[in-house]
Amino acid sequence: MDTPAPSDSVSVVVVDDSELVRIGLKALLTTAPEVDWLGEAVDVAGALVAVQHHRPQVVLLDIRLPDGTGFDACRQITRLASDTRVLILTSVEDEEMVDNAIRAGAHGYLLKEVNGRALVQAIRDVAAGKSILDPAITARVLALVRSNTPSTRTLIDNLSPQEKRVLALIADGLTNKEVAQEMNLAEKTVKNYLSTVFEKLHVTRRTQAAALYAQTQKGR
Repeated sequence: MDTPAPSDSVSVVVVDDSELVRIGLKALLTTAPEVDWLGEAVDVAGALVAVQHHRPQVVLLDIRLPDGTGFDACRQITRLASDTRVLILTSVEDEEMVDNAIRAGAHGYLLKEVNGRALVQAIRDVAAGKSILDPAITARVLALVRSNTPSTRTLIDNLSPQEKRVLALIADGLTNKEVAQEMNLAEKTVKNYLSTVFEKLHVTRRTQAAALYAQTQKGR
């Protein structure tokens, strides 16, 4: 008989086509009192069925699935269950993939090299409304951007108050539509602000801008 999960535990569904990965994650997460394992799926179709049935707080989602991508699944999951948050867990360390994940509505991006304790904490953080980006990805993005730009603080300080607010919300993982709703602006206006922010920061991607902003907030 299964032991009831603590009332403050985070309910989770795992979506990964690798049986070994699913077995490993189940072994880890079912022993963590902070996590309530609800089920698993191997593809996009199964993910949607599992989410609709279980209504988990968090979905751990791989990018490569047999009937589509994790990005496809993420978009459909967030439409199907708006309260469910998606944490990408993958072996793909690629800046473009991170950007695609954010655009698809993911609330976090972790590499499978993450240790068990850090994964459980990330699940809790994502469930609590935070956005998670793997430290290895953040460091890589920052190194790439810094190699060709003035000091980060100077770049951020050159933004207008409205541009800074847009950037802060983007760094929190919000989509353009969500930023528009938060700031009571048209989505096209947010896109225009973001284009200006990219130009001033000398970046081309949301992940780069978010990483720069996060760096300036350390120690504040």
